[in-house]
Amino acid sequence: MSIEAADFYPGLPPGVKGVDTSSNKGPYLKTVYFKIGDIEEQAEFWSDASSDEVKECFRSATEAEPSDILKLYNSSNSLINISHRILPNTPDTRYVLKVVGAKKCPDSGITPEMNNTLLSIEKRLLTLEKKILLHSGDTPSALWDTRAKVEALREKLENVEHLSWMGLYKNINGTSKSSKREGSHCCGTKKSKEKVFFSQQIFEKFERLRSVELTEATRELLKKPSFDIWQWEDSEMLYLLQQMFVDLRLVERFYIELPLLQGFLYQVHLNYNYTPYHNFRHCFCVTQMMYGLIWLCNLQETLDDIEILTLIVSAICHDLDHPGYNNSYQVNAKTELAMRYNDISPLENHHASVAFEILSCENSNFLKHLAPEEHKRFRSGMIKCILATDMARHNEIVNAFKGISGDYDNDNPDHKLLMMMILLKVSDISNEARPMDVSEPWVECLLQEFFMQSDMEKLEGLPVAPFMDREKVTKPSAQVGFIKFVLIPLYESLAGLFPEIRDPILGPVNRAYEYYSEMVKKQAENKEEVKLKQEGRRISVEHRNQAITEKTEEESNT
Repeated sequence: MSIEAADFYPGLPPGVKGVDTSSNKGPYLKTVYFKIGDIEEQAEFWSDASSDEVKECFRSATEAEPSDILKLYNSSNSLINISHRILPNTPDTRYVLKVVGAKKCPDSGITPEMNNTLLSIEKRLLTLEKKILLHSGDTPSALWDTRAKVEALREKLENVEHLSWMGLYKNINGTSKSSKREGSHCCGTKKSKEKVFFSQQIFEKFERLRSVELTEATRELLKKPSFDIWQWEDSEMLYLLQQMFVDLRLVERFYIELPLLQGFLYQVHLNYNYTPYHNFRHCFCVTQMMYGLIWLCNLQETLDDIEILTLIVSAICHDLDHPGYNNSYQVNAKTELAMRYNDISPLENHHASVAFEILSCENSNFLKHLAPEEHKRFRSGMIKCILATDMARHNEIVNAFKGISGDYDNDNPDHKLLMMMILLKVSDISNEARPMDVSEPWVECLLQEFFMQSDMEKLEGLPVAPFMDREKVTKPSAQVGFIKFVLIPLYESLAGLFPEIRDPILGPVNRAYEYYSEMVKKQAENKEEVKLKQEGRRISVEHRNQAITEKTEEESNT
């Protein structure tokens, strides 16, 4: 099947394969070749098409439900972002389109998701109608009859009160009684209307994914440190976080009600700010690495269920409401946070405080079934783990862990807590443990946030750390020092207790160190080459001036 541009752009005649783009004066037609299983397909769309239109194009090709999760892979099996920026290819370099999360088939009867299904069917019928109209020039009478019957059925269902469990009943004013999520106010810090609106949109997409079941391959991939976090939308990341609770059997063990877990995740998304680095994607990245470590190190044999729960929730909440300015700025600028927490880890204390404020809300307290003693352990462990992410305490915590690693005792609560703190610290700064194409964009994000802070510090006359000053630091120089003096000692300390992390975790870190060290070396060589060229020009100019002077003197003498 070939999906042509005419299917999505009514003004384009069917069968058009391309247009002349040599003038570059306007939109041009892109052709993308791909496979679905063993079936070869191709799609055509204009270069100025929106990302949603491109996604709908691929969704139609797979005949997927609106809530299904689609992913596109290139010939190297790397994820490709499905958006308007997708690059055209050739039949020999076809992409592979997969449905990695599909709607679960109900066992029997009508499900509560029937309203969404009806809307999905209606949308697909409208798409088919448009195709028929484009190809035949008229709408068959059978379609008009069917549409009238569907409208009659809809009206009947919407006005029968005893069917309100389906989410279809309307009250006298004509507004739906259900479907709208209750308790969507912010349980953490106050957010702008725009932020709340955006998070609500994300949550609505997340809710539509609740009937989706991930493929086994995707669930296994989620457990790997090499997982590509850049190719997933916010709603999909929320769904993957929920899946972690399910696959770790935490939902079953602690009688977690999924609507409350979803409410918690919504509030988490709402309380991560739009900063270049410390944002919701960073939250997901850290949590996914923690999830991967749990499976890689078989931590379920080492830690009990409360401790596993503590690690996952700590990772999710560890940077809640981060403003993009670190503790040094908070203290030096005498901010409200610094005053509130007496200059002692103001950000980390704030992250933990916001987390428990969210957990205290009725619509997001997914841990309400914890026994009092379990909740006490959970709260104590989570606070200590989040406070351990303050880099001012880094050497203190790493050295303490090294001191016990030789005779680690899993029955010693202090030893286990220290190990949990190290696990969260490793997850928090784990970008370089991922493939280079996944990790390197994070460096740009972090430097952007650093420079944003240092620029503000210069304006306010505050001290500026050299590693954050855009005039003094480069990406490779910043990375070499960070990897050598922070990452490698930290990861080596954990590898002493869990040797299984050496290849999948320490391997990429060592390769990243070599990569950035080589960049520093090349930068130094280029700098020296420029210096020599400048010196050569200076000497050349001096020689020329001297020659002119000598010639002038000679002419004067004659």
